[in-house]
Parts: sequence; C-alpha cells; structure tokens
Amino acid sequence: MEEKIQSPWSQEIRRLYLSGAANQFVVHGNVHDRLLLPGESGKGGFQIGNLIDYLTAVQLKKFDLVLSYELGGGLVVESGEDLFQQLRFHDGELPNDPPNAIGYIDQFLRYLVNLRGIEPTSEEGRRFAGRNYHVAVVIKSAELVFPISKQTRDYQLNSMASVVRSWSHESHFLEQNLAVFLVTENLNDLNHLLSRNQRAARIEIPTPGPEELGPAFRYFETVYPRALENFAGNPDLPAGRLAGATVSSIESLLKRREYENVSLKESDLAELKKDLVEQDSQGLIEFLEPTRTLDDVYGHDAVKKWVRQDIALWKQNDLAAMPMGYLLCGPVGTGKTYLVECLAGEAGVPVVKMKNFRDRWVGSTEGNLEKIFALLHALGRCVVFIDEADQALGSRDAGSGDSGVSGRVYSMMAKEMSNTENRGRILWILASSRPDLIEVDLKRPGRVDVKIPLFPAHEPKDGYRLIRALGKKHDLDLPKECPEDLLKLVPGLVTPGAAESIAIKVYRLVKTDHVTPVEALRDCLDEYQNPVPEDIMDFQISIAVREASDLDFVPDVFRKEMS
Repeated sequence: MEEKIQSPWSQEIRRLYLSGAANQFVVHGNVHDRLLLPGESGKGGFQIGNLIDYLTAVQLKKFDLVLSYELGGGLVVESGEDLFQQLRFHDGELPNDPPNAIGYIDQFLRYLVNLRGIEPTSEEGRRFAGRNYHVAVVIKSAELVFPISKQTRDYQLNSMASVVRSWSHESHFLEQNLAVFLVTENLNDLNHLLSRNQRAARIEIPTPGPEELGPAFRYFETVYPRALENFAGNPDLPAGRLAGATVSSIESLLKRREYENVSLKESDLAELKKDLVEQDSQGLIEFLEPTRTLDDVYGHDAVKKWVRQDIALWKQNDLAAMPMGYLLCGPVGTGKTYLVECLAGEAGVPVVKMKNFRDRWVGSTEGNLEKIFALLHALGRCVVFIDEADQALGSRDAGSGDSGVSGRVYSMMAKEMSNTENRGRILWILASSRPDLIEVDLKRPGRVDVKIPLFPAHEPKDGYRLIRALGKKHDLDLPKECPEDLLKLVPGLVTPGAAESIAIKVYRLVKTDHVTPVEALRDCLDEYQNPVPEDIMDFQISIAVREASDLDFVPDVFRKEMS
C-alpha cells in the first residue's frame, strides 16, 4: 500500500496490513466525504474524489486487482480489469444480488489461493500459476449488505457474514496478499459478526479538522477562485473557521458561490459553519446562538463567580482544574437553557444541542450517536447541551422493553463523557428538573464535576426585580422599587419562565387596554396562579439542593432542605 497523501487513518491501515496484524478493515465514520487524491500540478497537485477513488488511487495503488461490491451497483472491477479477464474465472455477467456476489467473490479468492499453490507446467501456466497476487475487496455500504439481523435464525444473512469473516482468519487467506474493506457510516449498523470480529481492524475516518481542510482549500483556490478570492494565499483561515463541516458540504457551498459570482467573506464563516454542520448532521444537532453573557443573568452570584473562574482557566488553556461537565438542576422554568447560552457567550464558543437521536430501527440510535460524536470531535472547543438529560441519556438497566437500546445509549454516553481527550475541547452541560433520575455514574466527577442548582426567586422583592428585568425586553417602564400595595401581590417562588410569562401579559395589557405598566402588572398579579403546582415546586427544589456540589450555590432560605 502506498502512502502518498497523509492521513492518520490511512497510515494506520498501511501499518496494520504491512505488519500482518490485520487484512480486514471495517472503515466507518465520515465515509461519504470527498477526499484529496494525487492530481494535476496546476491544481495544487491534487484532485478530489470519493473513498473508493482514494483507496484505488492511493491506498491500493500497487495492488494487482481491486474488486468492489455495492447493493445497488453489483460487483465491479475497480482496477486490474485486464488481469481479471486473463484469469478467465468467469465468462458471464458478474452477479448483483448479495448471496451470489459474496459467493462469487469467495470462490474467486479461493481460486487465486489454489493458483498460488500450483506448479506451472507450461508457458501459459507460468503467467498465472505460482503467483501471489495482491487483491483487494471493497464492500461499500456494508450495513445494507450485512445489516444487523433481527432474527437470530436469519441463516442466509449470517452465512454471508460468516463467509466474509472467514477471509480474515483462515490461514490460506492470511498467506494471500488480500485486503478486505467493509465500508459503513455507522459501526453499530453493521452485522455484529463483522463489526465485532476480533481479527478485523476498526478504522474511523473522522470529520475533517483544520489540518485536513487546509490542503482542501489550497485545491479549492484553483478551482473556485472567485468564491475564495478574499482568502487567496491564506487557506488556513477558512479551514480553521469551518472545521467540523465536511469537505463535500464545503465543496457544494463553493460551487454555488462560484456560479453566483459571490465571494465568501470572513464575516460569513461563523454562520456558514453552523449551517453546514447542521446540514451534515441530518437534524441530529443544532446550534444555539450565544448572543448573551453572564452579565445578562439575574442573580445567582455564586454560580456566576464559579463559572467565570472556569471560563478564565479555559481561555488560558489551563485545563488541570477545568471541569469535564456541569449538571444544571432546578424546578421547571428556572432558566437552565438561558444560563447555558450566557455561559457559552461569555466563553466565546458555540453551543451544540443534541436533538432527538433515538430511532425505532435496530442499531439506528447507536449509529446516530456515533455520528454526533464524530461531529463534536471535529468542531474544536464547544459546549454540548443535553436538555431533559434524565430522559435522553438512558439507564444502565432499562429492562427488555426497548431491546436494550437505553442501556447501550447509557454505555456510549458514559464512555464519551469520561474521555479525558475531550477535556478543554468539549464541555458537557446536562440540564434536568429531575436529576435524581439520571444514573449516578453519569453524574460522578470525571463526567460531571460541578452540579449547579438553580432556584426561583424566594422573596417578593426578588420576584418583582425579576419581572422588572424581563419587562425591560418589552420596553416596560416599571419603577425600580416595587410599590408596597403591589408587593403584597407578588407571589413567592417566581421562576424566570413565570416572570417572562407575566411580563408578556403586562405588555399585552399595556398595548390593548392603554394602561400604565404598574396598573397592568397589578391586574396580572391579582388572583395569579403559579404554573407549577406548589408540591411539585417544593419537591424539585429539594432535589436540586441535594444535588448541589457546593453549598455556596444554595441560598440560605433553601439550605434547610439539606437536613
């Protein structure tokens, strides 16, 4: 195998193959992206192609024969057509359906093994017999050919997977110069006979980071000069800013801009990155806009002090005391999502929100998580926000009702959240009004180092100040100090969510009834009923108090809950 264009995953394949450690590779991750190939000198020495182009032109350039199979396209000779024809193994059309195609490849590989052991007795025989050909087999979209079997007695599917697995451990195949590539986007979508084969190497192609995008942009400069004219000679700038997007999505963007004769600007890059990554994720994640800072958070002084210290360490790249994650807990409406946005705005990093990654198809949920993790690793520094974490993260023992999906989600999340390579790159923030339902292991130090409780305003004066602060968003001119007669109407335990609702009602009355903001507020508070029942509010407050990792986060009035 030839190592022309540097990429860590291709170098790993090369080392494993040449050392004899593995001849079968399960290639997963960013397998549908565009890759740089050797090309014309006028285009930076590169051209661009897909994974099969890369394997044929770079990884397997010295191989005598490369075969590929895809469910829709059937069996194809990618390189070595002349040799394939000269071997005269098959005179008819190549098979398309999986059982016949896999059977054909198996027979062909065994035919080559037999040829190697034959003593040539003629001039014709010396051309083929006794030779150990370098042969590669690439099975594209392998998860469609070998899906996870829903039936343990799916004999045909399991027999095909067993045949392919045998190519990795039978002695005569190991002695043959054979390389097998099973290409799948998500490892968890592939039949377990193959994805968990101990004799096969699992190779992940990551979403490209700045190092990979730099050469790509040098190539794009020559192909889309108008689109990239503002970055001529400086490809590392867009490469760094768009890290996390795939080469394919960037290429599509540049094609549109070149056609429309519109140049990219530096000010475009942040929004473009958001759009491209969300597009690549196929709706599994979304970006929250961190337009605020912690200055926009009312109260919670101890919390803001702690978080600002962590952000200062983060900006200084002093990661020894940097937490792996936070848990935000407290009653419904206490502003957990709002605090995340303000924290990220203070830190100057994007906020990625994991959306509903669960799927009803076997293996799809785990595959979605794989894809999310790959995107996160490519983004650089970011905050990952998981709302309603008690429902999203699964549990260790979820029973058999969901076929074990919840347990596997729990295991994958626990592993990823404790990966120390993510410290300083990914800050996990979980939010829940029921943190007691989150598995204890997911809340332990090393995954969630700081547990922050958020509480409603516990005194009428604080409740009024919260309403007044949120009323400013709607240009409501409420007095700084609450009038005494109005103070008696302000309910206890006002959350930011409830205060926002009250402020909107006040605004509506001001506009429709043409009254002053104070009169409108008095009308709104008269016979006001808290949207969260008192018993539920008290219960969620008590849980938040018990979860707090530092009593400084808990106001004195609530500390009695600790006893």
